[in-house]
This record gives sequence, C-alpha cells and structure tokens, in this order.
Amino acid sequence: MQIKEYLNRRNILFFLFFVVAFLMAYAPIKAIYTSSANREYYSHIVLIPLVSIYLVFLNRKIIFSQINYSFIAGIAAMLIGVLIYFVGRFSGDQFNQNDFTAIIALSAVVFINGAFILCFGLQAFKDALFPLIFLLFLCPIPSNIMEEFIYLLQIGSTEFSNLMFMASGVPFLREGFVFHLSGMSVEVAKQCSGIRSALALFITALLAGHLFLNTWWKKVILVLCIFPIAMFKNGIRIVSLTLLGTYVDPRILKSSLHQEGGIPFFIVALLLMAPILYFLRRSEKKSK
Repeated sequence: MQIKEYLNRRNILFFLFFVVAFLMAYAPIKAIYTSSANREYYSHIVLIPLVSIYLVFLNRKIIFSQINYSFIAGIAAMLIGVLIYFVGRFSGDQFNQNDFTAIIALSAVVFINGAFILCFGLQAFKDALFPLIFLLFLCPIPSNIMEEFIYLLQIGSTEFSNLMFMASGVPFLREGFVFHLSGMSVEVAKQCSGIRSALALFITALLAGHLFLNTWWKKVILVLCIFPIAMFKNGIRIVSLTLLGTYVDPRILKSSLHQEGGIPFFIVALLLMAPILYFLRRSEKKSK
C-alpha cells in the first residue's frame, strides 16, 4: 500500500520535474565542485539536497496534509526558472565559472520550487518553505559578494589574532594583516580567512534555529552570533599554529594541521555556539 501511495501521478510528475532540474544544474555544479580553485568553498553542496529532503520527510504529515494542484502559480515560477536558465546559458561568456554556476543553480532551484507548487499547492509550499528555500545553498555565492565576505573575515580574524597575541605576552609587530614574530612572519591571507568553516557554521546555525527555535528574532540572533564566533575561532587557529610554529617546530605551519586541520577548531566554534542556542531555547520555554 505504501509503495502505491508514493507512486501516484502527483509524485511521479514531481519526480520528473526534479530530474529536469537536476539535469539543468548538474554539469556546472559538478564543474565547480571538482574545481581546485572553488571546491574548498563549496564542499557542502552535495549535502544540501539531502538535508532538504530530510527536512521535508521530517514534517511530511504537516506539509502534505493539504495538497492540490496549483497550475498558475506553479507554472509561472517554473517559467521564471527556465528564463533564468536561458539567460545564464546565452550570457555565460560574460561570467566566470563561479557566477555562471550561481545563475544556473538558481534557475534549477526556482524551477523545482515552481514544480513543488504546481504538484502540491501553495499551502504545502508554505509549510515546506524552509527546506525548499534551503536549496539556495546549492548556488555559489557571487564572486563580488564572496570577496567582500572574505575581506570582512580577514579583518575580524586579524583583530582577534591581535588581541590574542597581546594576551599571550609574546613580542610581535603588526603591519596590516601581517604579524612579525621572532624569526617568523605570518600573514592572515585570503586563504586564512576561514571562509569555508564560516559558511558551514552559517548553515549549521540556520538549521539549528529552524529545528530548535520558534521565534524569528531569536533565530536571527543565533545566525548573527556566528560571525564573531567564526572570527574568534579563526583567531585561535592562527595564533595557536603561529606560536607552535615559532616556538615548537616551524614545520607545523606547512603540515596537514595547518592545511587541513580545521575540524578541531570547527568543533570549538560549535561548542561556542551551543550555549547561545541553549539560552535562546530556554528563554522560549520560560516565555511559554
């Protein structure tokens, strides 16, 4: 009975539209995911559809309690998705790989949202709004915005690093993004901005807010707290690795701990986020 229930016309139609959206975005997303220049920024992309599907499944009884076809709104949204797709295809030579992929991925997300509205109706779309909008994380961040974001992370990470060096009592000289220590200079470069972990923390905070908080402004507070946490965490990483490289073993700065050792520091960031989430959630329970 359950198999027949899921293999009705409505679900089959939506699955066919899903396949179309997948084919629209597969090639450019695969290209940027496998690109050495961009992969470190978008290693999370493969998880986004799985998380969205899980969130829909988690609330399936509410989402699919009132379903109907909504042809006008659904087809309109799908046509907008198709329009964005062809604009991206015909103007592709004007964009770099990152921005071209962002346009094509956006077209696929708009298309699949329209297909959901068409097949299940506006009420179901409203009930599934978060997991459907969450698919926007399939879209790479436009290059100009990414550069500004990285620059802000550089500034914040440098300032936190400066405070930590001062607190450590280690003699140093700062010149912009560069710290000069005894026999060693370290630059907080773009590669050291912590952009990858900041994106992961941002997504984690959005999910945590959606799952554990009800008040919209408390969700906003949780997400906004991620930025100083990401900068502080990155400052800890920069200072600890620099001090280890200066006073223990210079090879540490070229080791895998420096290149790929972000997981321990990401855990630190999660531990810093946890009490904020706890107190926000607790305040909601008290207000009830």
